[in-house]
Amino acid sequence: MSDRDHLETLLARIALRDTAAFSELYRATSAKLFGICLRVLVDRAKAEEALQEVYVKIWNRADRYRVTGHSPMTWLITVARNHAIDRLRAEGPPTADLDAVAPMAAPGPTPEQSAIAAGEARRIAACLDELPADRADAVRGAYLEGQSYKDLAELHGVPLNTMKTWLRRSLISLKECLSR
Repeated sequence: MSDRDHLETLLARIALRDTAAFSELYRATSAKLFGICLRVLVDRAKAEEALQEVYVKIWNRADRYRVTGHSPMTWLITVARNHAIDRLRAEGPPTADLDAVAPMAAPGPTPEQSAIAAGEARRIAACLDELPADRADAVRGAYLEGQSYKDLAELHGVPLNTMKTWLRRSLISLKECLSR
């Protein structure tokens, strides 16, 4: 008896609810059908579950296999492949778990940080307004615009050491003002 004839006989016996024939069919075909499920589903655990479901279908539908010239193995493979594809479609497209997705914060400061920065900018501007105009301009030039002490001294028409003294004293005044 050939493998084909043997499988056809097993399927016919399974249609009559022969559990021994079902066990024999499982031993003879499970490795091949598991490979089909695994190839479609990729995940081993899902393929194992699908294989169990495939054999339930075979048990319930063995009477649908008819000797029509097609191989019984082809019918079994078709049942397994179609079932695995149906499971894959039922899962839908892969989606990311929301807990696993990194938080998507907008670049830049948060609204709270922006409000704090705006408040601090107002305080600094108010303290700069308390300085004499030429000293406030020197501080802005040195620390906000990146001008050198030498360039600031030339711009304001004072010696370099005087400019350094202006900036040092202005920073002390700003520190005192901001600590109030």
